[in-house]
Order: sequence, then C-alpha cells, then structure tokens
Amino acid sequence: MFTLNDDERVITETAAAFAEKRLAPNALEWDASNHFPVDVLREAAELGMAAIYCREDVGGSGLHRLDGVRIFEQLAIADPVTAAFLSIHNMCAWMIDSFGTAEQRKDWVPRLATMDVIASYCLTEPGAGSDASALRTRAVRQGGDYVLDGVKQFISGAGASDVYVVMARTGTDGPRGISAFVIEKETPGLSFGALEEKMGWHAQPTAQVILDRVRVPADAMLGGADGEGAGFGIAMNGLNGGRLNIAACSLGGAQAAFDKAGAYVRERQAFGAPLLDEPTVRFTLADMATGLETSRMLLWRAASALDGDTVEKVELCAMAKRYVTDTCFDIADQALQLHGGYGYLREYGLEKIVRDLRVHRILEGTNEIMRVVIGRAEAARFRATT
Repeated sequence: MFTLNDDERVITETAAAFAEKRLAPNALEWDASNHFPVDVLREAAELGMAAIYCREDVGGSGLHRLDGVRIFEQLAIADPVTAAFLSIHNMCAWMIDSFGTAEQRKDWVPRLATMDVIASYCLTEPGAGSDASALRTRAVRQGGDYVLDGVKQFISGAGASDVYVVMARTGTDGPRGISAFVIEKETPGLSFGALEEKMGWHAQPTAQVILDRVRVPADAMLGGADGEGAGFGIAMNGLNGGRLNIAACSLGGAQAAFDKAGAYVRERQAFGAPLLDEPTVRFTLADMATGLETSRMLLWRAASALDGDTVEKVELCAMAKRYVTDTCFDIADQALQLHGGYGYLREYGLEKIVRDLRVHRILEGTNEIMRVVIGRAEAARFRATT
C-alpha cells in the first residue's frame, strides 16, 4: 500500500502532469472570475478521471479507491476546487454504475465518463443537512410516473450540470422511505436558485435545486423498481467514497501550501539570515510535514478498507475525513502565517487555499458528524468486548 507499483505510479504521475499543465496556471484566474472550467474538466475526462471507479464495460476506468485518492491529491495540489467538483461528479457516476439498472448504466455512465453529461448530487436540504434522513423532498407515484416537489440546498454545479442524482422521500419517515432519482436538467419544473456568494470554491457554481411538480418516468428511479426505499443506503455508500475524496483534496491543497511556505522561508531574510535557519520556523515545518504524512497514511488506510469492503470501512472513512480535513486546514493556515502579510495577498495563492479548504470540514458530513460515526463504532466495539 505504501509503495506504488508501475501502474499506480503512471496513474499518479498522469494526474500530476495534467494538474500542473492545465489547472495550476489558471486556478487564481478561475477563482477571481468565478469561472467554471467545463472544457478543462472534459480534458480530465479524456484521461479517465471522470468515471474512475466505474466498470470498464460502460466506459469507466475500473480503478480503485486507493487510485482515486492519489489522483485527487495531485489535482488538488494545483486547484482544490476543480478537484473537488470532479470528485462529486465521480460519486454520481459511481452511484449509477453501482446501483443502476443495466439500462441506466448503459444510458448514463458512458456519457458521464466523457463528461458530455456533467452530474451533481442532491441530498442536503434547507432543513436537512447533518440529519439527512429527515429530508422532506417528496416523490409521489402517479401512474407510470413520479412527481417530485422540494428544495435541495448547497448543490455544487447547480444550473451548470446536465443531470442531478436526487434523494427524495417515496415512503414513510426515516431512512427507509428514501429513494434516488436521476433527473435531467431540462425536465419541466426543475429550476435553480441564485448563485451563492461563498467564502471559497469560486470556480464552481453553488445554488439551490428547486423541484416544483417535476414529473419523471418510474424508470428514472435509480435501480428501477428494486430501488424503492434504497436511496438512503445509496447516499451513505456514496458518501464513504466522497469523504475520502474530499480529504484527498484537502491533502493536496495543504501539500501545495506547505511547498509554498518552504520555498518562501528558504528565500526570505530576517535578522540577517534566511527564515529557514530559525529554529521555531523549523519546528513549524516539522509539525506541518508530520501532519501531511499522517494524513496521507490514514487516507490510504481508509481507501484500502473501502476497496476491501472491510467491516471497519465506514469508521475509517469517517476518521480520514475528520482528521485529514482538520489537519490540512491547519497546515494551510500555518503556511499562510509563515508568509506574514504576503500570505494575505491573493497573488501568493495561500489565502485561496485557506478559503477553499475551510468548507471541506463541513461538506460530505460535518466533522462533528464524523465524530458521531466514529464514537458510535467505538462504543459498539467496547460493548461487544464485555
């Protein structure tokens, strides 16, 4: 796991080269202009980065979670925002490939793999964030159709994406009453709120997705008739991987911040010597480097558990998401601090990394919820040993 074989090395190096060539030179401008780089995302798709975990018979890359976290780390070194959106698109593609009918897989995944069709994930609502099982968007069966009503909140890609994987209530209250639907952008009744003005993540649009008597055929339910009531399970399975990917994006952003800080203190003179010669600066660099390595190892451990479908996969994914996003945000903030006033200037790129990484501690399940998941698993383990 800790030593890459030739194939893994090629995959990682390909992502790094693409990021350096196509993301890094443009990231600051995309941030400043709120530009969503669809053309560059499609270039990433040409390299197999849009359906990373999907099966090859429908155009997917057929790779593993461990491959994915390495890819997203490399992309995020250049731009955490573009990497994060690509991770969301991949989650949607994986859900359709893993839980869709044969027809849904053949219809959607090839187009998702090329990003001819771009996907967004719709779970969170104005009144249902951390408590996702309390969602109120409803899908009512009417003959051979379902009619959906509700509002989804904080949806990345809203208005720009072509298809939306929407969680809606088809049954009773609680998680067992939720189903998933694949809904095209042009469906009558589907609309979008005003673009949110965010602290970070400027290079991807975020808005409400509004469903007002959206009528879709019954075969839009993910999994067909067998998908009735399976939506919450689909969502939670998707979020296991999503948590790893957003942690990988934090790791990449923090690695970039660390590299910038190291280069800066090497050249910056203070009191007649480079800052790099100052013991307190070295102590800070030591803590940052340790945080990066421990984050990477926990992330790889969790990805390996998810690949292996082990019993501790959910807990490890929560651990990785909580630890890596917290630790790497702190590393980015420390890197800004080492730059002094220059770190606060846009041209240095540090303030962008700090802004972009902050939301990673909130999405894909807040870090407080990650502690709930971890604590529940540990409590069960201790009870079982009495």
